Order: sequence, then structure tokens, then C-alpha cells
Amino acid sequence: MKAKRLALIHTVNWYQKVITTPFVEPWLKENPQVEVFNIMDDSLLSESLANHGATPGVIKRLQFYVLAAESMGADVAMITCTTVGEASWIARKYASIPVFNIDEPMAREAVRLGRRLGIVATVPTSPAATRRLLERTAAEAGVSIETEIALSEKAFEHLQKGEIDRHNELVHQEMDRLAEKVDVLVLGQISLAQIKHETKVPVLQVGHSGFAVARRLLDQVTR
Repeated sequence: MKAKRLALIHTVNWYQKVITTPFVEPWLKENPQVEVFNIMDDSLLSESLANHGATPGVIKRLQFYVLAAESMGADVAMITCTTVGEASWIARKYASIPVFNIDEPMAREAVRLGRRLGIVATVPTSPAATRRLLERTAAEAGVSIETEIALSEKAFEHLQKGEIDRHNELVHQEMDRLAEKVDVLVLGQISLAQIKHETKVPVLQVGHSGFAVARRLLDQVTR
């Protein structure tokens, strides 16, 4: 039987470090009958950062990449960047394959667990995108939520320099501070997916939950 194919659409050129090694490789060991291929355009995030959010041009280019994934034989496409989440909502309206953002399963779990949701971020475009996703998810579930944001751009600067310990230390500080005020902590960025830090409230991250949804969607594909 021909292998089913998952397309991953990335907005950073260091996706190997934050997505492929920690998530894709172990997942493929459990799902050897699936093929994964990558589409990457790092101008997407840099343009979004320069304009304080995903621009119409960024969202448009992502539609082209979804269409490219279709033409390359993908059965499912997953976008791996929180900042550009709206692109997946648009693509679902016309794509012939399932399309979703890696942070959507996390958002559904957050809305299930609490009403006061704390967003921890290090990329300045990420919190607003995560807030929109949480509000959209809550509306679909018929519930009301409140959100609090903790943003540490300094942590992201350390991450880019490879200073992982200092990055993690700053993120942990923001997590502890925000946990005093909310029911759930939401770490929407893929760059925060490997943070290991317990707080007084549940901590939700992207990564494994996204690939679990990808597996379920692939299972639903018939040929």
C-alpha cells in the first residue's frame, strides 16, 4: 500500500532543531508507514515580526504552500507556526486535504481545562495570534474565557544566540509569575515545546498533540 504523506509547512529555517528531531523522528518510528516532507519559507516569520503580525502577503504565500503540498501528494498539511495560524483557517475553506495549525489541539485542551488562560511567549507576534486562536476556540465551544499574557522578548534573543539555559530560566520566571493568576498556562510557540517546568497549574504545549491529530486525520484518508 502506498504510504500516506504529511506535509509540514515551516516559517523558520531551524525547524530541524525544534520540530524534526524532538517530534517528527520519534513519531515516524511509531508510524513507519507515513512519509513526512517539509516546505520552509523563513521570510514568513521575519516579515510578520517586522509588521507586528502576519501580513496579507504572508497569509497569501501560505495559501500557495498549501496548494503546493496538495500537488506534491500530501494527504494532510500542518502549519507549524503560531504567528500565522489564520492561514490554516482560510486554507480549510478550499483545500482538498485537511489543513490545520500545530497549536489548535492545544487550544481545544486549554478551553476544556479552564476559563482564565495564561499565554507565555517570547516572540512578539505570538501572543496576539494565540489569543485569537483561544477566543475562536472558546466561541466554537460556547464558553467565555479571559486571557493574560507574559512576553519575554529577551528570552528569544538568548535562544537565537544558542544560550538555551538563560532562555529557559527567563521563560520559567514568566511561567511562575503568570501561574499565580490563571487556571492554565498555554505555551503556543514551537520554540517553547521542549520547556520542562512544573507550576501550580497545568502547562500545555504544542508538538505531540499536533502530531496526534495528524495521525487521526491520516487514518481518515481513504484512497
